[in-house]
Amino acid sequence: MSKSYEMTRREFAKTSAIGLAGLAMARGSWAKPQIQTKKRYAIVGVGGRSRMYQNAIHKKYAEQAELVGICDTNEGRLRLSQEIAQKAGQPVPQKYPAADFDRMILETKADTVIVTTVDGFHHHYIIRALELGCDVITEKPMTIDAKKCQQIIDAQRKTGGRMRVAFNYRYSPPRTQIKDLLMAGTIGDILSVDFHWMLNTHHGADYFRRWHSQKKFSGGLMVHKATHHFDLVNWWLSAVPVSVMASGKRDFYTPAMAKRLGLQSHHERCHTCPEKERCGFELSLMKNPSLKELYLDNEQYDGYYRDRCVFRPDIDIEDTMNVLVTYDNQATMSYSVNAFNAWEGYYIVFNGTRGRLEHKSEEKVYLFGDGSTPGAVKPEGTWTRIFPLREPAYEVEVWTGSGGHGGGDNVMLDDIFLANTPADKYLRASDQRGGAYSILTGIAANICFKTGKQVEVQKLVKNIGYPLYPSMPTHADPLPMPQKQV
Repeated sequence: MSKSYEMTRREFAKTSAIGLAGLAMARGSWAKPQIQTKKRYAIVGVGGRSRMYQNAIHKKYAEQAELVGICDTNEGRLRLSQEIAQKAGQPVPQKYPAADFDRMILETKADTVIVTTVDGFHHHYIIRALELGCDVITEKPMTIDAKKCQQIIDAQRKTGGRMRVAFNYRYSPPRTQIKDLLMAGTIGDILSVDFHWMLNTHHGADYFRRWHSQKKFSGGLMVHKATHHFDLVNWWLSAVPVSVMASGKRDFYTPAMAKRLGLQSHHERCHTCPEKERCGFELSLMKNPSLKELYLDNEQYDGYYRDRCVFRPDIDIEDTMNVLVTYDNQATMSYSVNAFNAWEGYYIVFNGTRGRLEHKSEEKVYLFGDGSTPGAVKPEGTWTRIFPLREPAYEVEVWTGSGGHGGGDNVMLDDIFLANTPADKYLRASDQRGGAYSILTGIAANICFKTGKQVEVQKLVKNIGYPLYPSMPTHADPLPMPQKQV
């Protein structure tokens, strides 16, 4: 990561926090129209992930929503966002530099702020938006460490503002189906979980090129990526983590591996790499129009390189991680994530008092921001099987959907932007409570990596409150006696 990019990001947080403090206003203190036909949204952080929300506002939800402001450190990407609005035939949102975040809220009279910045700065904009009277929608992870998490919890309690943490995996039909089966007591109450997530050498390697490769920006894969997975388990079990043990290391994306693969050395970035023609991990920004437009053409504004070498020595995140978690419902989980696998996806097993549920899902090759569909499921590599106690096993027909993250993006966006949505028995919408518990397992794991000691989750952040989860079978429920062996 270039020095100029790091300095810009530091100033991003600092100047926005203090530069316009005088504009801070109490919740609801500005005069809003009595009749408002559209909800007014502002986006802070207009990189690749913001596109999903911006396109949704301009197209499918244009009758319910309007994008009135955008904010970022990068002038080039702000202009691109304005061009997106123009091409969609929608009003062009006002653009603001990062230091003018408070002024954006005041001038645009935004109702809701969508936070899609670098993870390490989520807390700043969540808190300021709440203090300025806005609702907040934030991308996962809610933030990256316990201190920042506590600040968000305290700010929400103080302001009473509404928060939404966007967990699209909950809305993916195959994952919602798992919740449905577990809620129905298909395998009884859950005693243990085995969960293994594989990142391949396309998507997995991509985390080691970008800002995600430094924990001060991402919290590492235990937070940035695994928050998806830990949230799913919390929600699937309707439980929260109590204690964590973990180990992690970086063995694959290292300078030594570059030499083992036949390269002379690691280098700064792919664009200028003297060995890029020989390297299977080269990412060519020039050859991908989407990546070129979003990143290469805008490096001049913040010095951010999207294509840094995956083998460079300054990377400080792990590529190999194993975690043991206990939950407040007495269930336990063994979890792993590896970032250099031959296929992308996951395999999960739930062991219950009435049987076993096995679920496997493969995902298609994807690079962030390259125009492909993120988290698209391979139907031929996805299945769910039930193994009842002392009865024949059977396979269930998997629920399917279209679009990003296994069809979850489209369903989640409906839930966010439509004015009237039906009651959801799965309670897939998440606020700051679910957001906090989704990251605390990974935050605890990061502490374990350093200390080698078990971490008690409840000691990390106070006054979270309990997430809103559906009822599940419990250890107190009566069970049928298994058939006798013949």
